[in-house]
Amino acid sequence: MKFCEELFEKVQPIWERSHNHPFVVGIGKGTLEVDKFRFYIVQDYLYLLDYAKVYAIGVVKAYDLKVMSKFAMLLDSILNGEMNLHRRYAKRLGITIEELEGAKPSAINLAYTNYMMSVSQHGTLAELIASLLPCMWSYWEIGKRLNEKPGANTHEFYGEWIWGYSSKEYGQLCVWLIDLLNALAEGKSKNELARLEEIFLNMSRFEYLFWDMAYRKEMWDFEREYTMLS
Repeated sequence: MKFCEELFEKVQPIWERSHNHPFVVGIGKGTLEVDKFRFYIVQDYLYLLDYAKVYAIGVVKAYDLKVMSKFAMLLDSILNGEMNLHRRYAKRLGITIEELEGAKPSAINLAYTNYMMSVSQHGTLAELIASLLPCMWSYWEIGKRLNEKPGANTHEFYGEWIWGYSSKEYGQLCVWLIDLLNALAEGKSKNELARLEEIFLNMSRFEYLFWDMAYRKEMWDFEREYTMLS
């Protein structure tokens, strides 16, 4: 069994929680409240800015021209592909570019991206990929599952989101990262593989927390609690 196949088995309890989260379920049913999706779009836009930087670090840490070029292509795909999807949704939601650029990340967003940046800056190329892959792979799995629901990918509002993350093109990018991590994992020690697994599972946990944060529209939890008590 290849390393990523083992990761896929071990991460299922976490990913299933994401599949069953009311935010994700609501996208599939077309019933998610628009204000929650609006909050998500702003926070995910901020997240993608740091996510893209990790691919730039990947260019630096890559060991040959082919891998460098692929990371550069993925960086462009995020900045001029995935973020364009967010900009289109922002326009439909009445979110200005100034609002996007001036927004502040939530506590979960900060914790997630800071952990990801720390791993990618201080770790190996394999560790960097282990920090990137859960986001892309779990979105692909969510997109594919939602795409199977009748009418989900043609929903007037959420259909474009589902189509984008279930597309063949998006899946091919994900498979390339999976294959690269499998290759890099070959010959690594038990401790090194355990470190990669730890990163992968932690990032997957953050993905779940991100869905939950968006559903609750939660910036800083203690401030929300204080407001409720006031």
